[in-house]
Amino acid sequence: MTASLIDYLVTNCGIESNYTDAWGKPTTIDMSTKKKLLQVMGYQVDNAELLEKQIEDSVNKSWLSPLNPVQVIRNNQDLQISVRLPIELVTDEYQAQITTEQGQVKSFTFSPIDGQLANVCHIEDIEFQEYIIDLPIDLPLGYHSLALVIDDDELATMRLIVAPVACFKPEALVQGEKVWGLSVQLYCLRSETNWGIGDFTDLSYLLENAAKQGAHFIGLNPIHALYPANPDVCSPYGPSSRRWLNFIYIDVTAVDGYTQTAVQAIVNNDEFQAKLKEARDTDLVDYSTVTALKLKALEAVFAYQNKKYLSSNSKLNKAFKSFIADGGESLQTLAVYDALQEHLAAQGKDSWGWPVFPKEYAEYSLPKVKTFAKKYAARIKFYLWLQWQAALQLEQANNIATSNNMHIGLYRDLAVGVSEGSAEIWGNQDLYCVDASVGAPPDVLGPLGQSWGLPPMDPEKLYQQQYQPIIDLFNANMHATGALRIDHVMALLRLWWVPKENSAKQGGYVYYPVDDLLGILALESHRHQSMVIGEDLGTVPPEIRDKLAENGVYSYRVFFFEQAEDGGFYSPAHYPEQSMSTLTTHDMPTLSGFWHCHDLQLGKELGLYPTEEILQTLYADRHENKQAILDTLHGHSSISQDISSDVNYVGMSEALNNGMQLHMAGGSSELLSLQLEDWLQMDNPVNVPGTFNEYPNWRRKLTSNLQDIFTDASLNKLAANLTEVRKTSSV
Repeated sequence: MTASLIDYLVTNCGIESNYTDAWGKPTTIDMSTKKKLLQVMGYQVDNAELLEKQIEDSVNKSWLSPLNPVQVIRNNQDLQISVRLPIELVTDEYQAQITTEQGQVKSFTFSPIDGQLANVCHIEDIEFQEYIIDLPIDLPLGYHSLALVIDDDELATMRLIVAPVACFKPEALVQGEKVWGLSVQLYCLRSETNWGIGDFTDLSYLLENAAKQGAHFIGLNPIHALYPANPDVCSPYGPSSRRWLNFIYIDVTAVDGYTQTAVQAIVNNDEFQAKLKEARDTDLVDYSTVTALKLKALEAVFAYQNKKYLSSNSKLNKAFKSFIADGGESLQTLAVYDALQEHLAAQGKDSWGWPVFPKEYAEYSLPKVKTFAKKYAARIKFYLWLQWQAALQLEQANNIATSNNMHIGLYRDLAVGVSEGSAEIWGNQDLYCVDASVGAPPDVLGPLGQSWGLPPMDPEKLYQQQYQPIIDLFNANMHATGALRIDHVMALLRLWWVPKENSAKQGGYVYYPVDDLLGILALESHRHQSMVIGEDLGTVPPEIRDKLAENGVYSYRVFFFEQAEDGGFYSPAHYPEQSMSTLTTHDMPTLSGFWHCHDLQLGKELGLYPTEEILQTLYADRHENKQAILDTLHGHSSISQDISSDVNYVGMSEALNNGMQLHMAGGSSELLSLQLEDWLQMDNPVNVPGTFNEYPNWRRKLTSNLQDIFTDASLNKLAANLTEVRKTSSV
C-alpha cells in the first residue's frame, strides 16, 4: 500500500523518475531519493496510515473547493474554468462574475450540467462532479478576480491571469538591429569617487559613456538585498530577498543631506577618511569596512531627512510613505529582519539567519517579532529608508539609459533562489521546503553535481498562493530595466532538489507549472517593456529551449560551450537570432585566464582536482580547445594572419583578445554581451565555482577606474569596431 501511495505522490507532486543527463545518458532516480523529496514536501512517507490520511485530506480539500485558486490563460485562448460541486447542485444556475484589474465587472450565467463533465469523486458517500465551463467573455491583459455566485451568495473566488503569447521585444530588435553591451559585477567597479565598491552613480557614468561608444545595454550581476549585519556573506546569488536591493550600492554623497554639517563632521574625521582610503585602494572589496562606513554616514543623513521631512506632511514624506505602502509586507519583513539580525549580532547571539534566532523570533508573524518592531520602529524606518534611497538611485541610472537612447539600457540578473537564512523565507516559511536545496546534477562543470544552499519553493504552495510570490518577483526585478536575465531559467520548468544530508548527485528533478509561470513572465515583461534572457546552460531538456523560444525568451549562448562533437567551435553566425551571446561568464575564467590556463593553475592551488592525472587531462583538453579556437578564428578571418595558426606560438594579446570579441560581434545573436574584465585583459576570475573560503569570490575589483576606461584610445577603437560589425551583421 505504501509503495503505491508513494508512486501516486511522485507523479502528483511532479517528481521526475527518469531524466537524460548532461552526457545524453538515461538516468533513473532511486526510490530512497524520491521518498526523501516527498519528506521535505511534508509527507509522512514512513507511516502508511498518516500518509494515506494526508493524501485523502489533500484530495478532499481540492474537491471541496468549487474553483481553482488561480488560472493563467493567453490572450489568444478561449476562457474556460473548472467548477466542482456536489451532484445535487450541478443543475442550478450560477453566475461567473469577473472583476477586471481595471475595475470593470463582467458576468455570465450558466448551469454546470451544460458544461463538459471532466471528473467525478465521492467524499463520504456524496458524489462531486467537475465540469469545464466555457465563458464567452473577452478580458484585457492583467490580473482579474472571478467569483462564483448563486442567489447573491459568493461560493468561491479565484484569480484569473490573462497574459500575452510572448515576452516583450524592443522595436529596434523587431526591425532587425543587432546590438552589443557590457556586463559588469557592480561591486567590481573602481572610480575616483566611490567608497571602495561600485555604486549607482558609477552605474550612471558607465551607462552614459558606454552609450556614447555605441553600446545599447549594461548587464548587472544580481543586486538583491544581502545582510547589512553580516556583510561578508556577499554572494549575489545567495540573497536575503530577491525583491529588494542591496543598500551598499547607494552613493552616499548623492543623497540629499550629505552636505549637512553633522554628516560632514563624520565623513571628514581622520579615522573615517583613513578607512575610506584603504577601502578604495584595496584590490578586493572589503565588505565589512564599506558597510560600516556607509551605514555610519547614511544614519547621519537619515537623521537629517527624518527630522526635516519624514516626520511631517511634506512632499518627500508622502513619497516615502507611498514607497512603503507599495512595498507591502515584503518590504516590512526585510526591514524588520535587518533590524532584528543587527540587534541579535550586537548582543553576541547567533544571528547568521532565522534558523538560529531565538524561538520567539523564528518567524515574522510571531507576537514577539511584532513587539520588537514596535520597540525599534525608528531603526526599522531607517532600513525602509535605505531601500527607498537605493530604488531612487537605480531609477536615476535607468533614466540615464533612456535619455541616451539605449535600445535596452539596464538589464538585471535574477538569482535562482534565496539562502536558507534569508528574510524572504523568514516571512513566508510555508512556501519553501527548507530541508532541501536546489542545485544541479552532475555535468561538465560540476562532475559531482552542485548544491547551492537555496531552499526551493514548493510548487503546490506557490499555486495555492495564486502565484503572488512569482508575480512580485518578476515585477520588482523588471522595474526600471530594459531586460531581465533569469539565472538558471530551467527552474521555470524543473529544479534539481537535493535533500539535506544527501550529496548533490543524490537529488531529483521536481517540475513546476512552466506554462503558467511563462505566462506571468510575459505579462510582466510587457507591463515593464522589459525583454527576457534565460540562462539555459547545463543539463537542459530540449522541451524547455523550444518552449522558451516560443514564449519570446532569449537563449544564452557562451562561445566556449558551443562546441561540436569533433572538437571544433560553432561559428557565432549559427547561433539563434533570439539569443544573447557572450565569450565568458562570471563563473568562468576571463579570456586571458582561459588562454594562459590560470584557472587550471588556480584550481590546483585550491585543491579542486583530486589527482594530477585529472589536471593533466584538463591541460591537454585546453590545449586542443585553444587550437580549435585558433582554427575557427583564422577560418573566419577574424584575426590577422600575423597571429600564428599554431597554438604553441600564440599567447593572449590585445590583437587576439579583440579578434575574439569582434568574431562574436559578427554573429547572428541579436544581443552580444562582453565582460569589462576582458576589455581590460584581466587574468583573475571574480568567482571560482566549488569554493567558499578558499578563494575571495565576489570581491575582485577591476584593474582600472571607469574614468580611465573611457579615455583609453585602444578601448575606444574596440568599441567603435564592435558597433560597426554589429551594424554590418544587422543587414
